[in-house]
Amino acid sequence: MNIYDISKLAGVSTATVSRVINGFDNVKPATRNKVLSVMASQGYTPNAFARGLGLNTMKSIGIMCADSSDMYLAKAVYFIERDLREAGYHCILTCTGYNRDSQRQALSSLMSQHVDCIILVGSTFIDKDNKNNKYIYDASSTVPIMMLNAALEHKGIYCVLCDDYTATQTATLDLIDSGRRDILYLFNSYSYSAEKKSSGYRSAFELRNMTCDERYLQFFNGSSQDIEGVCSFVNNLHEKGLNFDAVLASDDFLAVGALKYAIRKGIRVPAELSVIGYNNSILTNCSEPELSSIDNHLELLCQNLVKICIGTLSGESMPQKTVFGGELVHKKTTLRIEKE
Repeated sequence: MNIYDISKLAGVSTATVSRVINGFDNVKPATRNKVLSVMASQGYTPNAFARGLGLNTMKSIGIMCADSSDMYLAKAVYFIERDLREAGYHCILTCTGYNRDSQRQALSSLMSQHVDCIILVGSTFIDKDNKNNKYIYDASSTVPIMMLNAALEHKGIYCVLCDDYTATQTATLDLIDSGRRDILYLFNSYSYSAEKKSSGYRSAFELRNMTCDERYLQFFNGSSQDIEGVCSFVNNLHEKGLNFDAVLASDDFLAVGALKYAIRKGIRVPAELSVIGYNNSILTNCSEPELSSIDNHLELLCQNLVKICIGTLSGESMPQKTVFGGELVHKKTTLRIEKE
């Protein structure tokens, strides 16, 4: 039972139900009584209702992220919290780690604190086995669930994400069209986003009628922030006979590790080796040469997620899935293709 069910049973809009829950005055007494009566008969106790009929919400939002030391996730949390604070909401942040049981417990804990909405930052909270996503589906029947850079189709779940598939496909095509043929793809996760990126990489070869050699998809089993470890990993691949003339990485840390490998080996970048990262983070300007990267427009994603969150809590009809395109930003580690 949720706000949508109550609106149907009462014969009013979800916006009207939301206004009743939040104690707004612009609801006719008869309509208010009808909505309250339906809530009572169904045993429906939304967060605001449980805190006392006629009172506004606590205006609190729960935010879950796996690892606040991760540069991408930390920046996303900052953007989201900043925009929510400006809108008058305060946030409760919990860092869950990557263990599914810990994530379930964190979600349950936030719901027990009667937050008005829960935001899942990053794509590590959902599983390819859909039955393992039940904890998210169940939560969405009580509070709206917002997902950043991941997608689940279910009532009460709202997703804002970058089209990682097309962005990675475009970057791979750019490398192919610049003359690169042996393109090493580095990744360190099997998350929703990571799977989309890997699929985009493979699809680029199909579009150019080329065979994608699976040996060139290499999983780094370690923290992407271990740049020295990534450097050694790439060097080991080369020493084992895997020759490559380009590296495409699923994030900028991995790309910087590959760049460090090239510098140590005296490989000229981009003349002999092209390198592309992902996220267009500050690392791209700290590298020498400066790193080409895919910009997934993180701040724009977060702004839209907050807009949808606030709109949903206000009873407005909001899109359940919003997708933005990524953009390949050429800097000094890639060859530019001359356009005719």
